[in-house]
This record gives sequence, structure tokens and C-alpha cells, in this order.
Amino acid sequence: MPDEPREPRSTGIPARALRVLVVDDEGPARARMRRMLDELGGVVVVGEAVDGDDAVRAIRDVEADAVLLDIQMPRRDAFGVIDAVGPEAMPPVVFVTAYDEHALRAFEVRAVDYLLKPVAPDRLGEAIARLRARAAATASEREREALTLHELVEVAAPKAPLSRILVHLDDRAQLVAVDRIDWIEADRNYVWLHVGGKALPLRQPISALEGRLDPERFLRVNRSVIVRLDAISELQPWSHGDYRVRLADGTVTTWSRRYRAVQGERFGVDG
Repeated sequence: MPDEPREPRSTGIPARALRVLVVDDEGPARARMRRMLDELGGVVVVGEAVDGDDAVRAIRDVEADAVLLDIQMPRRDAFGVIDAVGPEAMPPVVFVTAYDEHALRAFEVRAVDYLLKPVAPDRLGEAIARLRARAAATASEREREALTLHELVEVAAPKAPLSRILVHLDDRAQLVAVDRIDWIEADRNYVWLHVGGKALPLRQPISALEGRLDPERFLRVNRSVIVRLDAISELQPWSHGDYRVRLADGTVTTWSRRYRAVQGERFGVDG
């Protein structure tokens, strides 16, 4: 009589647990994701990866049911990871990112879900539920259950302006209330949040962050700077149609003619 099939005992992973690989280049973000997954229950993190190349190796080496995949990473972004592994060999993917502009490409690579940082526990729960449903579905059912482009944009779109921003500082993180931010300065793919004389780094392009801020409280004055309106102490007409902007902390920047032409009408200023 043939032996009865047995579940492997060496891993200590329950047979029905969802095996997840977490990919993010920020340690605090990985730690937070692991904590939220632990709280959901029925999910086991079988590996972590810290950049694109590390992710490719981990996906090939680790038996995972799904990958929670950051988009912007050193060496290789998420789409580069998928290209390297091969779309057919990729486990189901949930994108976890600070950027909402990648929803279209996520749809194109058949992402199961698309989560915006900071990820809310209930949205993570929805994504895990989608992954469970996909794992239990037949091939035809998976096609019917795949997110449409409209749904991806719907879940990715910000529901309300940010009230707080999560900032990672070495081995810790800090929640910064947006009404404490005096001004924001672009630095390539990062910005610096200037808060009470301190500069806090945030890995996010200024254009992406601008879209999450309340336009009634913040103003993009030039290509590199966003200011909080209540932090402005003085405006002075300057050369070539620009304005000098002086903030309460003493910072001086420029409201360029180009940006004033777009925004000035809100304040009764001609372009």
C-alpha cells in the first residue's frame, strides 16, 4: 500500500499559510510590513530582499506564493525584476509603493493589487484576500478576477490629502504632521521636509508628493520648492515677473513666473 502523502515538517509553516516574499530597500518598511502580516494571521514571510538584484535571486531561490514588491529600488526597479525573472516565472505580485503613477504599468504586468505607502492595514488585508482567492482559483477564474485598469487606478488614487507623512531616519521612523512643514525642497528622487529648522529626508519625487498635499494649504512655487501658505511672511515683486518669497523661518525662495501663471489666479495675481 502506497504511503500517505505527508506535509513537510522541516519548515514549520502551516500547510494553508500564504508564503510571502517582502521586497523593499528600506528596513523600517520591511519591518512594518512583517508586523502587519503577522497581525493578519495565516501569512508567513519566507524571505526578504533589499534591492532589485537581491529580489531576482530571492524569487528564484525561495518558494513563495506571492511577492510584495516595492517599485523604486536600487540597481533594478520592480519592472526590471519582473523582466529578469520572466513574467511566466513570477509569483503573483502586489506592488507596494509611494508612487501612484505606475498603476498603468502594474495593470500591464497583471498585478494582483497596488498599495500606496504608508500602507493601511485594511488595504493590506484586502490585497492578501485577493492573493488567497487567486491561489484557490482556476486559470479561467484568475482571468476574471484580475484587476481592471479602472480598478487599479481607483485603489491607487489618493482618497484625501495627506495629514501626516512617515519619514524613515536610520533605524527608526517618525510621523510628521503636514501642518508642521514649512517648505519642501527637491533633491533628485528625494525631497527634504523642512520642519521647525530641521530637514527630514523623504524618498519621493516632489511631483508625486505635490499630488498628495492639500492645494489649499501648499503651493508649488518653482520646480524645486513647495511652501506651506501659512509659513509665508512676505512676497516681493522681483525681476522678469518672478516674486521673492520670504518664509517665517527666514528662508527666501522664488515664486517663478511660470508657476505663478498657473497658480496665481487663485490669489488674484495676474500671470
